[in-house]
Amino acid sequence: MIPLIAATDSVVAQGFILMLTGMGAVYLFLTILIFVMKGAAKVVPKLAFMLPDPEPAKPKAAAPKTDDGASIALAIAAALRRR
Repeated sequence: MIPLIAATDSVVAQGFILMLTGMGAVYLFLTILIFVMKGAAKVVPKLAFMLPDPEPAKPKAAAPKTDDGASIALAIAAALRRR
């Protein structure tokens, strides 16, 4: 048992032990995760030759800008007609 806690059967002591166990598990998981990520960062570039090259992005045609309000008026008319 933990020597800092005299009454291990109390709810507070059990909660404290559970908290320390959970924090230890999270710390261990995050430490392992850091090493796995560092290892993957070294391995993945060596395997990049297997991946296909990305296709170049095609330039999109710019839509003509109309600021005359005709499209807004058309949308309002269509909405009023549906009523």
